[in-house]
Amino acid sequence: MNHALAIIFTTLSLLKMAMAEEEFCSAPSIVDSGSNSMHLYWKVTNPTLSPSHLQDLPGFTRSVYKRDHALITPESHVFSPLPEWTMTLGAYLITPAMGSHFVMYLAKMQENSLSGLPPYDAERFIFVVQGAVTLTNVSGISHKLTVDSYAYLPPNFDHSLKCDGSATLVVFERRHASLENQPTDQIVGSTDQQPLLETPGEVFQLRKLIPTSIPYDFNIHIMDFQPGEYLNVKEVHYNQHGLLLLEGQGIYRLGDSWYPVQAGDVIWMAPFVPQWYAALGKSRSRYLLYKDVNRNPL
Repeated sequence: MNHALAIIFTTLSLLKMAMAEEEFCSAPSIVDSGSNSMHLYWKVTNPTLSPSHLQDLPGFTRSVYKRDHALITPESHVFSPLPEWTMTLGAYLITPAMGSHFVMYLAKMQENSLSGLPPYDAERFIFVVQGAVTLTNVSGISHKLTVDSYAYLPPNFDHSLKCDGSATLVVFERRHASLENQPTDQIVGSTDQQPLLETPGEVFQLRKLIPTSIPYDFNIHIMDFQPGEYLNVKEVHYNQHGLLLLEGQGIYRLGDSWYPVQAGDVIWMAPFVPQWYAALGKSRSRYLLYKDVNRNPL
């Protein structure tokens, strides 16, 4: 317990030092992908406590891996060429090797880069956190995806993502738990197009990016907390989660551990791990959350 408290105090001190050098951005919601200005979710790729702030602390990382959860922080990301993609570096952050039934990774696409396809029978979800890409399907229909845009691609759905400049994507893939005569469809959208949903007993704002209908076996939630707001329910459930903190900072409880977190941090939550979040700081917290749904756990 004393060791855990020491890590929390050290991290909070580092955050305070980093914030003294650079204030949190008040990012615009309208994005010019060709601009060098701070875009929405700028902190995901330029976190307040960045790897450069830890250069004088050899061996120090905020990342933690345990049986039922993991915190993967930016200084621990290891990028390498993504299989089947061209001119793209990827960092696998959550994989079945840690106990998940899905994969979550960051894809950094460079100029003239092109995506590969997911494995056979795997569905894919992409969310743009920096830059812009063009999504084209087998029919030749194209969509330009900018920051805060997303796409769901059904299993075995021929498609490509092309980037003419640079872009950073968060990608989820999993083997689809298909149901007879209930196929899923391609979905393209953006967060601000989705309505706010009721959250009985809670104060956070919630949007769901994928239809809640039975064919879809997972959803992606966007959850917003104002400073000082927190989850009322201390959740313990059968669902798995993969989380990317897009904006803000706070404290996340996972099991018996309490972690300071900031934009750019990734969390894996196994089934039934106790989980709870409280937002801190001076700006809103927003995170993107994977959740498996619509299937009997048996």
